[in-house]
Order: sequence, then C-alpha cells, then structure tokens
Amino acid sequence: MISPHSERGTRNGGRQATVSPVRLQAPPPTGPPAWDGPPPPGGTPLSPTTLERLHTTVSRISIRWRLTITYGVLFFIAGVLLLFVIYMMVGWAIESAWPQAVTDDMPSDVAAQIQQWWNANLHLAVTGARKALLTRSVPALAGVGILAIIIGYLAADRALRPIQQMTTTARRLSDSTLAHERIGLEGPDDELKELADTFDAMLTRLNVAFDTQRRFVANASHELRTPLTINRTVLEIALGDPQASEDLKALGRTLLEVNARNERLIEGLLLLARSERELSVRKPVDVKDVAETAVEQLLPRAKEAGVVVTTELRGAETVGDPVLLERCVSNLVENAIKHNLPDGGRVWVRTGMVEGALAVQVANTGPHVPAYEVNSLFEPFRRLNAERVDSSKGAGLGLSIVRAVVRAHGGNVAAVPRDGGGLVVTVRLQSR
Repeated sequence: MISPHSERGTRNGGRQATVSPVRLQAPPPTGPPAWDGPPPPGGTPLSPTTLERLHTTVSRISIRWRLTITYGVLFFIAGVLLLFVIYMMVGWAIESAWPQAVTDDMPSDVAAQIQQWWNANLHLAVTGARKALLTRSVPALAGVGILAIIIGYLAADRALRPIQQMTTTARRLSDSTLAHERIGLEGPDDELKELADTFDAMLTRLNVAFDTQRRFVANASHELRTPLTINRTVLEIALGDPQASEDLKALGRTLLEVNARNERLIEGLLLLARSERELSVRKPVDVKDVAETAVEQLLPRAKEAGVVVTTELRGAETVGDPVLLERCVSNLVENAIKHNLPDGGRVWVRTGMVEGALAVQVANTGPHVPAYEVNSLFEPFRRLNAERVDSSKGAGLGLSIVRAVVRAHGGNVAAVPRDGGGLVVTVRLQSR
C-alpha cells in the first residue's frame, strides 16, 4: 500500500466540493479474503487413515526432494546389500584361510579337545572380524549416505533445471503477450527438448490465433464506427427539425442514447485490441501527471454522482505509452465512481514508488464484492453479479482494458475487496 504523502490540494473553485483535503487517511487494502456465506452443509469429516495421511504428506513434498530422497534411499539399499555381502564374504574368507589343527600323533580324546578348541577360535575370529566390520562400516555408510543426499539434491536440481526454465518462461508469458519470447531450450534431442519444442510450437500457434482475433476485433470495430456515426448524424438532424413531433423527438433521444452506448462499446473494443498489441510508443511518463489529468477530467462526473475524490500523488516515472496509461488510470477512477455508494461515496487515488516499483492505487467505497468474484471482473463484458441490464454502467470493458494496458507495459494489476465494501485496485509498473 502506498504511504499517504499529500502533494496536491484542490484546484479550481468550482471543483472544491468534490476534492477533499488529502490529510484524510485512506483505507488500507484488506487481508486474506474471508468466507462470504454460511459454512457448507455436511457432517463431521471422517478422520483420515494412516495410509491417507502418509499419502497426503508425500504429495506435499516437491519433486526435487522426492528425487533426492529416492536417490538417498536407493543408495542406502545398495549400501546395505553390499555390506551384507561383504559381511558374509569375510566369514567365508576366514574359514577358507584358517589352517587345520595337526592332531595325527595325539590320542583321540586329546585330538578331539584340541579340534574343538581350534574350531572355537575359528568362530571367535569370524565373529570378531564381522563385528569389527560392522562397527567401522555403519558410520561410514551413514556419512557417505549424507554425502549421497547432497549429491542427489544437486543432481535432481540439474535434472530439473530445464523444467524450471520452461516453468519460468511459461509464467512470464502468462502475464504478458506471446509475441516474441520462447523457451528455446538447447541441448541433445531428448524428452525435455522435445517437450520444450512442443511448447514453443503451441505458443506460436496461440500467438497467431490471438493476433488474428485482435485484428478481427479491430477491423470489425472500424467497420462499425462509420454506420454508427451516420446514424448519430441523421438522428441529430432529425431532432433539430422544428416541425418534428414530441414523440419523434423522444424516440430520437432514445436512439441517440443507444447509439452513444454502441459507440462507447466500439471504442472500448478498439482500445482493448490496441492495448493487447506490442507498444508502438515508448517515452518517459510521470504517473503523477497522468493521474492528475485523469482525475481532473472525471471530477465533474464525480460531483454529479456525489462522490468525493481524495488524491495522494507522488511523482514516479516509467517508460510507456502516455495515452494508454492515462486511459488505464481513467478507467480505474471511472469504474470507482460508477460502482460506488448512492450517497456519501468516496474514491482514493494514490501514486508513488513502493518497494522499488511504480504503483498506482485506486480504492473506493461501494457494494460488497465477494472475493471469488474479483478476478472475473477483469474479463471482458463481466460485471459484478453478472449484471448486464443496466447499460449506464458501461459495457464491462473498463478493467479488461486496464489489465491489457498494464500487461503491455510489463506490469501487473491486482484487486482485493475493501473492508466495508468496494475494491482496492493496485497497478504495479517497472520504474524508469
């Protein structure tokens, strides 16, 4: 959360009613989302068995440690088997090398006693040798086993390094466009390289499909703008006719509202398609100036809706498209004004540097937003509670455009429900 540091007061006498003093403390983002309803029905769950608990514990261990433990266990098993073989071979070697007792000229009873004594010494020699072997081998086996676990961990890390590279690239691509970057794994033509090449080919096909879709949306939107403009012109001429009846004028005003909504939808689709492409303009931008411009443009709408806007703006520079960034902040503020309380609504706008990254945060009061609905609000044509009847609240493209613009600039956007209702949306971008 951006620390409150006020650098901007109210401007223009006609707007002082909508901008409050920045000394007010803005609300912090909420913590982990809580359960939004009663607990699910059902009886007390059965206690898991020992086998189920063991399976659950094993499933929580990472693949790297699984491989390490596997290497260590296999080494210990091999070591124990080798020690057992040596243990048996020591006895056989001593028995085969043990000399025979000479009792040829001795009485039979004396010879039997000597032979018995000789065999007892043989047994003591074998037992002592095996005991000495175990005494010295078990600590050595334990020490080498620890070394084997360390080497096994390093071997598992090296074996999983290509997979880690693929995962990192896939995670980075999931938050950005698919235009250029690929895994490009180098090495022998083994299973891992085949997997990486397959993934690269899939990314290429996805990029072509998405680019085709964006071009279609952009071209269709351009084609639709012309007839909508003609319709608006014809309706405005008809409304300006002094001989037109009141019924005709009422119908014309209704059609103009519908036409204006369709124009806003087309403009939103065009901007969304443009935002999802690679940036064609890159220049230094101070988000403080961008936020000031966006807030000033929306102050009349906030005053009309009875929403008080509080700004806490600090300078922070990045590199990007100023028009897209201004539209991004404008969409956040406009969305916060639209979806607010009918009376006494509040909106807080902040900019600054947080932990080395540029941050823009917009928080607002409003209806309660369930935690499970937050991520879906960034999808095109999605509104809270699947609301699609009230066209005055837009086409549902505002947050989608925000996410597209932020991703095009290599940043990320996140939203959390605000305590007491509303949302806290935070945009993070790379600093200049």
